[in-house]
Amino acid sequence: MTALAIVPETSVAPARPSLIPALTAEKPSLIGLSREELGQALVEAGIPEKQVRMRSAQIWHWLYVRGATDFGAMSNMSKALRETLAERFALARPEIVTEQISVDGTRKWLLRFPPRGAGRPVEVETVYIPEEGRGTLCVSSQVGCTLTCSFCHTGTQKLVRNLTPEEIIGQVLLARDRLGDFPDAATPAGAIVPGEGRLVSNIVMMGMGEPLYNFDNVKTALHIAADGEGLALSRRRITLSTSGVVPMIQRAGEEIGSMLAISLHAVRDELRDELVPINKKYPIAELLDACRAYPGLSNAKRITFEYVMLKGVNDSLSDARELVRLLKGIPAKINLIPFNPWPGSAYECSDWEQIETFSDVVNRAGYASPIRTPRGRDIFAACGQLKSASERMRKVDREAASVVGGVAAAL
Repeated sequence: MTALAIVPETSVAPARPSLIPALTAEKPSLIGLSREELGQALVEAGIPEKQVRMRSAQIWHWLYVRGATDFGAMSNMSKALRETLAERFALARPEIVTEQISVDGTRKWLLRFPPRGAGRPVEVETVYIPEEGRGTLCVSSQVGCTLTCSFCHTGTQKLVRNLTPEEIIGQVLLARDRLGDFPDAATPAGAIVPGEGRLVSNIVMMGMGEPLYNFDNVKTALHIAADGEGLALSRRRITLSTSGVVPMIQRAGEEIGSMLAISLHAVRDELRDELVPINKKYPIAELLDACRAYPGLSNAKRITFEYVMLKGVNDSLSDARELVRLLKGIPAKINLIPFNPWPGSAYECSDWEQIETFSDVVNRAGYASPIRTPRGRDIFAACGQLKSASERMRKVDREAASVVGGVAAAL
């Protein structure tokens, strides 16, 4: 494996055929259950209670260490038990609708899940970003979003429903499947991945949706991700990003314990009301007070403040100086994100020289402020660009139908 391999595929493509079963609503899945829920499911399946602890540990290992997608692979259990489990439960992955690979190695999957009361199957996007020394998976928590942030493509898609723990952790398992990040699995030829170590080493809850509006499901999924006998990701390699759901920030620190990122993007309430409308409910001062009280906050566990650079909107030197003033006393780093355009967006990215000047101001104040080089722009996989491809296509279809209807009326 090399971190500098060339990936020739850059266009939208159907997923390669897979022998891994796709998630359906027909059987309950064991993926995404807490340890307690897994034990209860085995009891209900008729497993003797004195065996439940042992069997739970075996299944947990097969699911999250070995990446099993078939009960038949669980060789340390009897054939009869495996058949019983297969009759009652599923181990399916999300269905891959399309897989796109950027020229820079970023991968984006459009994933389909069963309706679960939503009326029809639903779709989300998941992105893998390979870098030197780490591979970051950007995970979605909701189908759509309610926050309508004006610079974000996802915000133009209405909320359909929350994702379940199975569907959240399923994104991680699927990425590890596709990248060959489970034991004895092969990495695709030519893939750009970290040169050593785990290929999915970091998780960021920065995909579609607001994680703190799906708190319980996100909490369950991230506990599974951090379980030392399973996926075993350090909580310092798991980052939960919120637009500022102030009442839930304390709970997130106490009950999840991951790193925290705040989508800030403005230093004045009147501008943030426009860019991030939740600010009307929880203004900047309240948000920063919640950040100062975040459990475990220290110089070793800093909060990341995300700041998208919008030309002529929030990128002045006075904005930079005010950002420094606002964050005084908070152990923090600032990620400056060049705006990633999408069809119909009303903003432009700040000039690169202006971004660097802005960065110099916050760096001189002692804040690490890396400029996040856009990744995956050619496949709409960069920050703020995620939106279900099916939603984009339905919009195109509606617009085409409207044109056809107008022509017919004119005739």
